[in-house]
Amino acid sequence: MNKEIKDLIEISRFYGQKKEYVIAGGGNTSYKNDKQLWIKASGVSLGEIDENGFCILDRKKLNEIPNQQFSADATMREEEVKNALLNSRVNPESGLRPSVETSLHNLFETSFVVHTHSTLVNGLMCSNQAAEKTLEIFGEEILFIPNTNAGYTLFVVVSNEIEKYKAKFNKEPQIVLLQNHGIFVAANSIEEIKLIYTDVKEKLIGALNNFPEQKEIPVSEKITEVLPAVKMLLSGEKLKVASAVNSSWISNYISDKTAFEKGIEKPFTPDQMVYCLSEYLFIEDGTAERIIDEIKIKIADFKSQKGVVPKIIFIQNEGVIVAEDSAVSVEYLKDMVNDFCQIASLTENFGGPSPLTPDDINFIENWEVENYRKKISLGGKAQGRVENKVAIVTGAAQGFGAGIADLMFSEGANVIVADLNEEKGREFAAELNSKGTKNRAHFIRVNVSDAESVKNLVQQTVIQFGGLDAMISNAGILRAGSLDEMDQATFELMTKVNYTGYFLCTKYAQPVMKIQNKYKPGYYMDIIQINSKSGLKGSNKNFAYAGGKFGGIGLTQSFALELMPHNIKVNSICPGNFFDGPLWSDPENGLFVQYLNAGKVPGAKTINDVKAFYEAQVPAGRGCTAADVAKAIFYVVEQEYETGQAVPVTGGQNMLK
Repeated sequence: MNKEIKDLIEISRFYGQKKEYVIAGGGNTSYKNDKQLWIKASGVSLGEIDENGFCILDRKKLNEIPNQQFSADATMREEEVKNALLNSRVNPESGLRPSVETSLHNLFETSFVVHTHSTLVNGLMCSNQAAEKTLEIFGEEILFIPNTNAGYTLFVVVSNEIEKYKAKFNKEPQIVLLQNHGIFVAANSIEEIKLIYTDVKEKLIGALNNFPEQKEIPVSEKITEVLPAVKMLLSGEKLKVASAVNSSWISNYISDKTAFEKGIEKPFTPDQMVYCLSEYLFIEDGTAERIIDEIKIKIADFKSQKGVVPKIIFIQNEGVIVAEDSAVSVEYLKDMVNDFCQIASLTENFGGPSPLTPDDINFIENWEVENYRKKISLGGKAQGRVENKVAIVTGAAQGFGAGIADLMFSEGANVIVADLNEEKGREFAAELNSKGTKNRAHFIRVNVSDAESVKNLVQQTVIQFGGLDAMISNAGILRAGSLDEMDQATFELMTKVNYTGYFLCTKYAQPVMKIQNKYKPGYYMDIIQINSKSGLKGSNKNFAYAGGKFGGIGLTQSFALELMPHNIKVNSICPGNFFDGPLWSDPENGLFVQYLNAGKVPGAKTINDVKAFYEAQVPAGRGCTAADVAKAIFYVVEQEYETGQAVPVTGGQNMLK
């Protein structure tokens, strides 16, 4: 890889990882020499791009495009231009599509061009005084392009304006500002690109009377009641992912309907439309039930008029709900909403907001190239047996819980890693998210024996992903000991975690699931206790653990009777011993060490002796694994008829009678 391409990757990631410049698959960067142009492919993320993310184009062919005759029909013309760009590729085998703005990049003779949708810049570009304030702040040597339909029409306008600029100043512009769009910066080095962007930022900040600082505002408890219903109302055959967000920027525009209509009712930029659609719902405040009823009516009207369901729902004084086909898409939507609300706030420094025109909106809604870009940038939906289901796994930072969470995640679930161990939990969630899939893992700290902690766990899960489809109560502790050795404090601690914890997980999960059932009656959900073979048969010198697990099966059967009318299945999975996990194999506190020291295995002198003793008791000849348990979980989740069961996964060690 030559230095120039390394520089292109560096500058792309530098701006692509900053939400103030680029969100989702937006923005584009390029490098050119005399013969070829490298440009970020449509929909590829600037923040993560490598050399394989760039289309390489023949500049001779690009230079011929303006001389071609295209259709007068806008739709046909854009299709013809798209094909002309595709035919200019040097690397068609890559399957990459050139950015729709490739021809704009080719207009500049400088080596590097970086185009972003800078929030600060768009605070000016989406204002009523965009033209006059640009001249006042930057002078004549910045090229300002008035609002123009995107696509080939924009290219022709920019090309003509650059020629006029060259004639006037005897040089090409380094900065081009596009009304209701963003900024292009051109230079021969990435260091100069950075200097120009910094100068633009400083001049804009200096021109502001008011610079709105972002402050996160917690979403209300009312929204956590509304979210599960909205998730179900928006979900067809495929589950949607929903989330809620609020901030100081958003709150400016949800105090009443007038503030909403005046500030953010219409989109400001093509990028906003591509990801968020062109219209959003505004729901006036009321009880949670009234808000849900109003949303239900408006979703039906929206779908009838547009053929799709809305993605963004503002609720007066409460916050905003966003919904999409994947958790990654939802993250982008939240960023987009904060971004366009900040843009609206910034426009107040320049005469107030000036959104896209109805003609702009109509053109972009039907523009295939932008719909393609969105499709690629958001990627395919998470595929798998539990696609887009929301699953809490308690005790998921390590051991069995981590294994279960990993396998659920690999099958498309959005997973809450719930654990007391914050360091390991966050590390594990980040590891799952690094896999590049479109589902997401999120860590929430929880003490399953504390009611408020479990209640918060469920509320935060709803805020993060919109609802709850599977509560997997896995967290547990084990302290082996005989009657002579066991003290009351240890016994009660184990009972609180292993028995009371399961009750609390069920208690706070089931109201969310009941709401989901109410608004999608044919949908089934699951509460699953990870029990143990010790819940099926007594365990010598291990009564505290076995007693809690026996009791857990009693809870399972009782909960199942109560909750099945709401399509909430409740089952226990009873694994055999997970010999490779820390519970057993930890060299200091694992059960092998405990059992060796307690003399539980007659004649055992080493840890290996203890392990061999327990493996010999399993007809399958080995310990249980997380994959074994996950298969049982998938069975429980996928079937709709069985509830109140204790499913053994013991390699034949325990057989039902």
